Amino acid sequence: MSPADNGPSPEAVVDGAGNGAGPDRRLRLGGMALRNGLLIHGPSAWAAAARTADGRIEVSSGPKPAFARGRLGSAPLIRGPLRLAEAFAVVPIARRGLPAARLPIEDPRVLVVALATAVASRGIRRLGRATAASETVIAALGVLPAVMALRDRDLAAYHGVEHKAIGAYERGSFDPADAPKEHERCGSNLIVPLLILSAAGQLMVERLLRRPGPVARAVAGVASTSGAVELFAFAERRPDSSLGRAIHTIGHQIQRFVSTREPTPEQLEVGSAALHEVLRAEATSQSEVRRK
Repeated sequence: MSPADNGPSPEAVVDGAGNGAGPDRRLRLGGMALRNGLLIHGPSAWAAAARTADGRIEVSSGPKPAFARGRLGSAPLIRGPLRLAEAFAVVPIARRGLPAARLPIEDPRVLVVALATAVASRGIRRLGRATAASETVIAALGVLPAVMALRDRDLAAYHGVEHKAIGAYERGSFDPADAPKEHERCGSNLIVPLLILSAAGQLMVERLLRRPGPVARAVAGVASTSGAVELFAFAERRPDSSLGRAIHTIGHQIQRFVSTREPTPEQLEVGSAALHEVLRAEATSQSEVRRK
């Protein structure tokens, strides 16, 4: 179906807390590229748009799972994993709500690479005592499935659509063509901090425990993710600092050369549909909150 014509205008905005806002205050949006469309989520709602095989654009939306609320949602080192959990929890919900959508992982090549990297990582750990080099290799192997997924030109283009749609909205426009295909809040900014902290965390587990099990490794993984998200947040707050410039420069180059492509007008049309629908869903959600 197409975006609803009734209900609040898509241009109606609310702030991140769900309160009414003026035209100069906009939602903090996130998203994920699909193989044939775009998923966008805001503070309380998600929306997805996908191009079907016969050329139509189908759109769906719904409420977003809420994990990062209250004090936990603002607590350092805890807020990061909770917000990531919210973003990931939206994915299967959106997939059910929009059957036409195709996820990045719905590619046999990506599944094969993911399985191969898991086997390789396990084999490296069995070779002997962990070192900084071996843990860095294992951490780098974890990126390969995403690299394989982005070899799909449409997925990389829809990643560009995500940035252009959200970036244009943040600049006060509803035309994705107005914005660059690189965005300062892209998850690519997490890659290098996460690789470094993941390798360091797993190496620490190896040094502290004689035979670290999956629980200990999982705890170290969550801690590494928390640290990487905090560095990401610091870079956003202090973009002119040395660390902020380094994180954004690396992330920008990853987006420019690896993870995004310039989309077609037809793909941008899908991005506009997703953006308008998520803003409509957020406005509707806020209206329901006020009625209660």
